[in-house]
Amino acid sequence: MAEELRGRRVAILATDGVEQVEYTQPRQAVEDAGAQVTLLSIHSGEIQAMNGDINKGDTFPVDRLVSEVSPDDFDALILPGGTVNPDGLRVNADAVRFVGDFVRSGKPVGSICHGPWTLVEADVVRGRTLTSFPSIRTDIRNAGGHVVDQEVATDNGLVTSRNPDDLPAFGAKLVEEFAEGRHPASAQA
Repeated sequence: MAEELRGRRVAILATDGVEQVEYTQPRQAVEDAGAQVTLLSIHSGEIQAMNGDINKGDTFPVDRLVSEVSPDDFDALILPGGTVNPDGLRVNADAVRFVGDFVRSGKPVGSICHGPWTLVEADVVRGRTLTSFPSIRTDIRNAGGHVVDQEVATDNGLVTSRNPDDLPAFGAKLVEEFAEGRHPASAQA
């Protein structure tokens, strides 16, 4: 990839239990396009990634606490999945507030697999089209979102995918949408 994202600041919000490939591959995609990436979390130190729900993966150093930053500090946001990761984020008030404010700002957001759980908790899926892991689709519908079953769904800067099989398409669409920047039509009151 070229340098479509040179000068762009991308936040990845994750905690323990993040699906490793859903963190590393999107991060690599946006870094390869020139973005500066910051790993945000709800605790300092390192986060424990997983390969599936039961096999520990690598650990990754946290750059900043989500409680210490603002959506103004970043141009785009990635919410990786894993089952435990978004479940931990959606019960953290700082993470939910950050995600809600970020989406309402109109800046692009990418989320894969179980990642949309945090979007649901932040009440920012109403009227939006998303895809996700099958087990959380009812949650999205109950929160007012429209669910499709496809490799990548894009709705005014909101990019979603179903699972790790979709990562190549997800990464390419992240770069495209992040390069476009703010989507004012997606900003909610």
